[in-house]
Amino acid sequence: MITEIGITAGDIWHCLEGRNEATLDEIVQNAHAKRELVLMSLGWLAREGHVFVRDDNGVYRASLKRK
Repeated sequence: MITEIGITAGDIWHCLEGRNEATLDEIVQNAHAKRELVLMSLGWLAREGHVFVRDDNGVYRASLKRK
């Protein structure tokens, strides 16, 4: 399972790379993964300090943390 989470995290990274931010639904669609797996991967990326996730009135949005 950890391998799938890591691969999906990479897919999420690529999805966010060319954007300022994306909604959770957009990420799920672009990552071609189940919503639960995307959530686990986003959590991993957030914990590692690579992404910022915010709640915009019930719509979750994620963006890469830029250095």
